[in-house]
Amino acid sequence: MRDLSNWKPCPAPAPVKLEGRFVRIEPYERDKHLAALWNAFGGMGINPLLKYFTQDDFSGIEDFDAWSEAVIRSGWVREVIVDKSSGEVVGMAHYMRPDPANGVVEIGGIAHGPAMSATPLSTEAQYLLARHVFEDLGYRRYEWKCHNDNEASKRTARRLGFTFEGVFRQHMLSKRANRDTAWFSMIDGEWPLLAKAFEAWLAHDNFDAQGRQRRRLEDIRAELKETSGQ
Repeated sequence: MRDLSNWKPCPAPAPVKLEGRFVRIEPYERDKHLAALWNAFGGMGINPLLKYFTQDDFSGIEDFDAWSEAVIRSGWVREVIVDKSSGEVVGMAHYMRPDPANGVVEIGGIAHGPAMSATPLSTEAQYLLARHVFEDLGYRRYEWKCHNDNEASKRTARRLGFTFEGVFRQHMLSKRANRDTAWFSMIDGEWPLLAKAFEAWLAHDNFDAQGRQRRRLEDIRAELKETSGQ
């Protein structure tokens, strides 16, 4: 754990551009990205895709637009994920509920369409977003929260290296029903090892000629923990 005797609040997360091997992350601009995101999510296919988001189903792009503007006004910092190979918008994520005084921020409102499925794009996007929080902004804690029924999101959190911390029962309402929320986190002391695992997984030599991974991210992380004695 870092020395906190001279702790100063972190900068609040702001829209940022981040560049990786597979993806480019850029701040949301309504005129540039609204229709591109809607199309990436499959138009009206957005509703099953966002099944575990709390808002009501969208009746069309106008509803999605209104919801987007509302959550951004509320403080969500939307980042758009672009596939560098095609130049196409493929997904979004948000920095949420920042607590700069304590160095805590959440990543959430994450969604992507089929162009990101079974590719390294999502993993690299999450790595870039986490790296910015820990290394550029100096945060101590990075949170991931999801509906406790959302098994896919919980698997993803664990795969990425988040630690499960428990379930907050009756945490909120989601689509006029109860939501129990599963909480996960990464902390700054864990980040150096997590970053090494991400970098090793994303390396050219971890993919075969068909683009398939040679080693799983979880296995790389476990090997690094074993060799480091953690």
